[in-house]
Amino acid sequence: MTRVELAPVAVANLDALIVTHSLPPDTRTRVRDALTVLESFPDLGPPLTGRWTGYRYLIGPWRWMLFVYVHDPDRQLVEIRTIQDARSGNAALAGPTPDA
Repeated sequence: MTRVELAPVAVANLDALIVTHSLPPDTRTRVRDALTVLESFPDLGPPLTGRWTGYRYLIGPWRWMLFVYVHDPDRQLVEIRTIQDARSGNAALAGPTPDA
């Protein structure tokens, strides 16, 4: 089974989103539950392109919450690199990519 870990930046992103979006007290539990699927299906998320090539993403537990991650099959590890608000103009899915 694949391990799922949050990079320090992703933890900081989550902390900031909890404050700026007034997320409920059970947010960390919801995030953990949403990411559990990656233990069994680490390539579930669609791949990103452009400057995000090599990364995949998953949505949840809210439709606007974007988990950007990498899967290292040799280490049996999924690392969540960032957690973003997909509605933001700076999000991984927003706007044109450098190769567009």
